[in-house]
Amino acid sequence: MLRLESCEVANGTFTLRADLEINKGAKLAIIGPSGAGKSTLIEAIAGFLPLPQGRILWQGEDLTNLPPGQRPVAMLFQDGNLFPHLTVAQNAGLGLRANLRLSSSEHAQVQNALSRVGLADLAARKPAALSGGQQSRVALARVLLQRRDILLLDEPFAALGPALKDEMLDLVAEIADETGATVLMVSHDPKDARRIAEQVVLVAEGEAQPPQATAALLDNPPPALKTYLG
Repeated sequence: MLRLESCEVANGTFTLRADLEINKGAKLAIIGPSGAGKSTLIEAIAGFLPLPQGRILWQGEDLTNLPPGQRPVAMLFQDGNLFPHLTVAQNAGLGLRANLRLSSSEHAQVQNALSRVGLADLAARKPAALSGGQQSRVALARVLLQRRDILLLDEPFAALGPALKDEMLDLVAEIADETGATVLMVSHDPKDARRIAEQVVLVAEGEAQPPQATAALLDNPPPALKTYLG
């Protein structure tokens, strides 16, 4: 279980409050008005933002003071965070070793991950030679190789067309089901939440609320969310 215990997250002059629990293996969407603190929430879980108050726990282990690299967390960013001078295989391989000194078995793991995301024949290409969807798949392959318990998505597919975005969301859901990862996905689109998330965390008015059933919340949104959704 992921537990945010009486947390206050500091992001510049903005403070977000959170006191909630997320079950292991759950797939959640994080939604709310623009600027409400959705990215702030997952950046705190990843360890990129400080907690003036409270604790973050995973399976009873206190993560609060651990640096990002020591947390059981992988994160997909909006830009994919690919290195233009590295090949597809090398960008994915960073999920195993930052120095890219991989053993033969680790090279095989990279190739298997690329096959899983449909890029087996593009391992030698550079990111500039890929489409947006293919770049997203490279980033997802790297996350797959990291094998972390918690997967955080900060709208990594926002720039993709509707059909391709749906395809990527379905792939994330499949991988999460296979690995048992807990998924938290920031989204501005309620259709994304309905597609893969059983529950939703609403972030509004400086607070991340406890998870609620996706359909129940979106079918009858509170005023702050209703105004945003229109």
